[in-house]
Amino acid sequence: MQSMTVPEHILPVGELITSSEQVAPQTIVNSVAERFFATTELDAIAVVEGKEPVGLVTRTKMLFTLFRRFGFELYGKNSIITIADTSPLIVPENKPLNEVIDMALERPPQDIYDEIIVTYPDGAYRGLLSVKQLVIQQSNALANNILQKEIASARAQELEKISQVKSQFLANVTHELRSPVNAIIGLAELLRMAAEKNSIEQIKERLSFMISSATNLRAIITNILDLSKIEAGKMEVIRQNCNASALIAEIAETTRILVGKKPVSVEVSAPAMPIMIFTDPIKLRQIITNLASNASKFTESGKITLTLTIIGSSLEISVTDTGMGIKEEHLDKLFTAFGQIEDAKTKQHEGTGLGLTISRNFAELLGGSISVSSVFGNGTTFTVSLPIQNMERQGGLYNAE
Repeated sequence: MQSMTVPEHILPVGELITSSEQVAPQTIVNSVAERFFATTELDAIAVVEGKEPVGLVTRTKMLFTLFRRFGFELYGKNSIITIADTSPLIVPENKPLNEVIDMALERPPQDIYDEIIVTYPDGAYRGLLSVKQLVIQQSNALANNILQKEIASARAQELEKISQVKSQFLANVTHELRSPVNAIIGLAELLRMAAEKNSIEQIKERLSFMISSATNLRAIITNILDLSKIEAGKMEVIRQNCNASALIAEIAETTRILVGKKPVSVEVSAPAMPIMIFTDPIKLRQIITNLASNASKFTESGKITLTLTIIGSSLEISVTDTGMGIKEEHLDKLFTAFGQIEDAKTKQHEGTGLGLTISRNFAELLGGSISVSSVFGNGTTFTVSLPIQNMERQGGLYNAE
C-alpha cells in the first residue's frame, strides 16, 4: 500500500500528539471523574478496547453530565462508555495537519474544541491531539502566508480564551457546589447527634440551615441547567399578562431580606398606577431578581433603587446601587458565561458567574436587552429594556395587547 506523501511545510499530526491517556470501556464513571478531579491539566481521555479506540471523554462534557440533576446517582456506577462520545474524530497518524484542522472545525459547534484521537496505520490507538495546539502549529507552518497566519492566530486566540473560560468555570462551579454539599453533610451529622439527645430546638435550628444550604445548591444547579437549555435552543417563553409594578415591589421586599443588617435601603421608583405588560413573568422575575441579588452582594452601605419607567414604546426597569462599582476594563466580562471579576480561590462573594449571562439571554428571548453603566467606587446601574406594542392607557392601567 502506497504511503501518503506530505509536503515539507505540512506536518503529519502523529508528531503533535499531546496526550496518551486512556481507559477501558468497562471503567466506572466515578473512577474516571476522580482522574479528572485529581489532574486539572487533564482535558480528555480516550476509551480504548483492546488496542482500538471506541470513544472519547472530555472534562467539560463529563462534568456537565455529572452536575445535572442526579447526575452522579444516574451515571456514577455505570461504565464510562455509556456517557462517552462514541463517534469522536479519529485520524491516522500520517494525516496532514491542515486537513485535520479543517475536519475539526467542520464539526458541530459543541464538538469543535474536543480532542482528536490519533491511530497507528493498523487502527490501534496512539494518542490524543489538542485542537488548540494544532491551530498554533498551523500558524507556524503557514508563516510565509500572511493572510493564513492571521486566520490561524485568530483561531488560536479564540481557543485560548475558551480554554480560560472553561478553566474558570470548572474552578467556580467546583467551589460553589462543594460549599453547600459540605454544609449539608455536616448539618446532617449534627442533626443525627441532636436527635440522639432529643433536642428539638437544635433539630429545628439545624434543619433551617440545611434547607438554606440545599436551596443554594438548587439555585446553582438550576443556573447550569438553564444555560444548557439556552445553548441548546430549548428554553421556552410563555407570555401572559403581568403587573410589572407589583413584580418590582415583590422583588424589592426580597432584596431587603438579602441585604440583611447592612446599612442599605431598598427603594422603588415607579408610576402610581399599575403597569401591565404581556411577557413571560417567570423569566422577567428571574432577570430582575438576579440583578437585585448582585446589587445586595456588592453594596455595603447606601441604597439600592429599582426604577420602572416607560420610554416611547419600551418598558425600562433599572437596578441602581451605591456599591463598589465596576472598572471599565471589566465591563465586557460581565455577560460572559462563567466570567467573574473575582478569582474563584480568593473571591469574597458567592456565585458561578452565570446569573448575568442567563439574564441577558432571557431578556433577548423576551425581545429586549440589558445594558450596564458603572463608575468604579460609585455604584452600578443595570437597565432592562423590553418592547411594548399597541400599548394603551385604559382605566388607569397600561395594557399591552
